[in-house]
Amino acid sequence: MDCPSFNALIQQCIQEHWDMDALSDYGAQTFRYKDVARIIEKLHIILEASGVEHGDKVAICGRNSARWGIAFLATLSYGAVAVPILHEFHPEQIHDIVNHSDAKLLFVGDQIWPAIDVEKMPGLEGVFANSSDEYRLLHGRTDKVRYARENLNRLFGEKFPMNFRARDIQYYNDSPEEMAVLNYTSGTTSNSKGVMIPYRALWSNVEFAHEVYDDHVKAGDNIVSILPTAHMYGMAFEFLYEMTRGAHVHFLGKTPSPTVMLKAFSELKPKVVIAVPLLIEKIVRKAIFPQIKAPAVRLALMTPLLRDRIKMNIRRKMQQAFGDNFFEIIVGGAAMNQDIETFLKGIGFNYTIGYGATECAPIICYAPWNRFKQGSCGKAAPRMEVRIDSSDPLHVPGEILARGMNIMLGYYKNEEATRNTLDEDGWYHTGDLGVMDIEGNVFIKGRSKNMLLGANGQNIYPEEIEDKLASLPFVSECVVIQKEEKLYGLVYTDPDELKKAHVSASELERIMEENRVQLNQIVPIYCRLQAIKQIPEEFEKTPKKSIKRYKYMNYPV
Repeated sequence: MDCPSFNALIQQCIQEHWDMDALSDYGAQTFRYKDVARIIEKLHIILEASGVEHGDKVAICGRNSARWGIAFLATLSYGAVAVPILHEFHPEQIHDIVNHSDAKLLFVGDQIWPAIDVEKMPGLEGVFANSSDEYRLLHGRTDKVRYARENLNRLFGEKFPMNFRARDIQYYNDSPEEMAVLNYTSGTTSNSKGVMIPYRALWSNVEFAHEVYDDHVKAGDNIVSILPTAHMYGMAFEFLYEMTRGAHVHFLGKTPSPTVMLKAFSELKPKVVIAVPLLIEKIVRKAIFPQIKAPAVRLALMTPLLRDRIKMNIRRKMQQAFGDNFFEIIVGGAAMNQDIETFLKGIGFNYTIGYGATECAPIICYAPWNRFKQGSCGKAAPRMEVRIDSSDPLHVPGEILARGMNIMLGYYKNEEATRNTLDEDGWYHTGDLGVMDIEGNVFIKGRSKNMLLGANGQNIYPEEIEDKLASLPFVSECVVIQKEEKLYGLVYTDPDELKKAHVSASELERIMEENRVQLNQIVPIYCRLQAIKQIPEEFEKTPKKSIKRYKYMNYPV
């Protein structure tokens, strides 16, 4: 299938929605599409005068913000390759990524700049403040970079002497196989790798969003950006799609608390909500479950005449929590707890769970909420094929393979990893295990890297045990590990819940042992836990809120 220029879509959208609001920092400034266009042109002048050529790398590191988005669009529309770097990365990781990517320039947020050492990034020719009104120069190694910044306004005036207008925009004409983004993974099991995302993958993901949401999202509609824009999930569906639709993106900025998110949803009433399971689960467990566990409500739920009315009221409260104006909530990034999903399905809540990977920019599987099959992650997305590498894909888990327009070009400077992940027939080996029903719905069973081997050779999928363990009393988060062929559950308990329930340390030990006994009664013998070990702090997570389980494999038990 032919794929049009991605930058042409951005250009057309900006021109058509010139006077409309485009990007906002929630509670602060707003940029209209014509403001975005003007700043992009100024950044193009900086890139050109700094000696950046088509295909050169430009790194962007900082919290979600309107200026982050503008710097990203300016890089692509100039013809350079954007290198988004998650601001949660350790400074040494930032240094490594900038160096490994061969980035010439770095746009960096005010919060990040004091922590990094520019001397450890010798290939950089310049560093610019990404949160400054004028993109001030923080560090310049060459006369060209310093000249570009010092003469920016004069150069802009010379380029557009008769005022800057929509028809003056002329963005770089990209080709499908050309690299657009070099995105470094934030995986739970290994070090970051540079994923080379081509323009065709960006276009295909944005086109997918148009196919799914265009009947519901109109120009001018609000979208709340929660997820890291430097991650492909948030980038594709909370930013790039909107920038080709004429929507208005509101960046929450700093890591949003549930209180801030719910306030933003209530005020902005977004037309679609992109979320990770952790957000949904926290709202259900803290705001909904306590209400339905009240004796009067539990009794009413046993009465057929009242059950449907109560479910309708609960569904209404859930919708109001997210602004009561959305078509559906699409959940991705990690598996959702089965009890929570059963609850949501039971009240008819309009959610769906997708499946993707950075290497697919990101979408692999999806189904709309009204056709979504509980427990699955949907079917192969448009322009994608999915199959299970198993002798019996219906019943025996095998690796999930994907092929199509969304697939990456490979890993930057890592031919071995590319060969191990992309086979000769173009199939991307996800490393995830799953089965597929006769209708094409994919059910994920776990990561192949996470699979444990039982004493008698049984395949043990820790995620399936964790899902059941997480449903037991006072278990907020958990990880199952293996030591000397025995399984142990690592558990974090929410101190606020313990305080509210007046649970002492000794009583909590007793409850956790009861949890272990109860769990062992409902899992196969080879999946039973030897003990439950409580950890003092929340598990360390990736920016998309997946637990970095590799950090706990050797945890003392």
